[in-house]
Amino acid sequence: MNMRGGMMEAVAVDLDRAGFDVIEIPGNSINFKKMIRDLKEDPWDLMRTLAQKMPITDKSCMGGGFNLTPLGGNPAPPELGKLFWEKQAEIGAIQRLQIVCNTADQIKRMFPTIMPFYHELGIKMACALSYAISPRHTDEHYAEKTRALLPFKPAAIYLKDQGGLLTVDRLRTLLPVIQANAGDVPVELHSHCTTGLAPLVYMEALKLGVTTLHTGVPPLADGAAQPSVFTTLRNARLLGYSADLDETLLKSVSERLTAFAVQDEKPLGRPLDYDCYQYVHQIPGGVISNLKFQLGELRQAHRLDDVIAECVVIQRELGYPIMITPFSQYVATQATMNIVTGERYKMVIDEIVRFARGAYGRDSGYESMDQNLKDRVLGSQRAKELAEIDARARQPLSMAEVRESLGGPGVSDEELMLRVIMAGTGEIETMRASGPPKQYLSGEMPITLLLNEVAKLERVRSVHIRRGTDSISLQKRAAN
Repeated sequence: MNMRGGMMEAVAVDLDRAGFDVIEIPGNSINFKKMIRDLKEDPWDLMRTLAQKMPITDKSCMGGGFNLTPLGGNPAPPELGKLFWEKQAEIGAIQRLQIVCNTADQIKRMFPTIMPFYHELGIKMACALSYAISPRHTDEHYAEKTRALLPFKPAAIYLKDQGGLLTVDRLRTLLPVIQANAGDVPVELHSHCTTGLAPLVYMEALKLGVTTLHTGVPPLADGAAQPSVFTTLRNARLLGYSADLDETLLKSVSERLTAFAVQDEKPLGRPLDYDCYQYVHQIPGGVISNLKFQLGELRQAHRLDDVIAECVVIQRELGYPIMITPFSQYVATQATMNIVTGERYKMVIDEIVRFARGAYGRDSGYESMDQNLKDRVLGSQRAKELAEIDARARQPLSMAEVRESLGGPGVSDEELMLRVIMAGTGEIETMRASGPPKQYLSGEMPITLLLNEVAKLERVRSVHIRRGTDSISLQKRAAN
């Protein structure tokens, strides 16, 4: 999410021609907030640019819900969330959405409304079944959830291994169950390299009949990310499989992305050593990164191992919620508070209280929650306060009310959605005042790149370049 629009723009045309089925782009409201707040770039401009430069390949992002941001305690109108995705489809930025189906309750509550809407827009829906290891997450659990998706006619169902926890042995038992219950719906696989096993698991998935694998282009591969497209292709060919991908183009894209990462001092994806502890705590890589940052801010960085160990206990006490958004964040935050305060559950975050009350549905795990902990949480004064708050009728604001509160009828739809996402205009104004977004040379202009770098060296006064019979000479002139 720290990848700038200029980096994407510089490789978009070649990525589009490389032969992928789908390319993921930062098209949801969380990505928009990140771009405005931290990168100081206009996300609508980027969406238009990517739509124009990548007309061939379907573009996708995580998303699917209609809620953008609560406004003063009132939910934003669903019409606003619908407008957000309508605009994405209209400008050609999004042709597929990947929605995580963590609970059967979520499927029953959301899907009857959202799925017909996206089908009407022509947006393909890929539904993710998140993998977890617990007494609750059995083969029958995944079979039931797979069957529950079929009435909504998803374009694909994919097994999402966000923690990189799948092993070859577990895939051999679980994947056939999902495939048998998916009917004619294609089944894909999405895993992370957190334990180092994902490349091996991908090859077993091919043998089991999966034809679509989610990969990354280095340096945005390996580490805590997806397996490298190059490693996946090489291993697949050795097993007798093929893919219509242009590796020459992809190698050029990878070289440029690596140069951008080095230029901006971003981390480069590297294969990780096998880590058995990942199977104990099941915390996604991004959550661990955030934990390190939060503990550093609290001057408690040395307590990371203690917090991770506490996450293991909390997950068990809560009834084994899947360690994925939002549950992984709730568990990690509560663990941090338990360790930093020195007393377990001295302070309890509001979402744990709501979890104990069953706000996230039967399938979240709360029915298996430790009864003593549940009684303690629900018997607190804060639980009573939250019950009163949540019991109040909180009707969504109307579109007219939202527009009036954020600038009136003269505000464009795109601007209005940005103001809702950012809860006002301040950060949007700061973004626009920061000037045009940073541009990155595509690699098709190597001489320009060289000269730009040489120009930064004060002691270099002249440059002479020769290639065959062609030559170019440049000399710095003294300023008048």
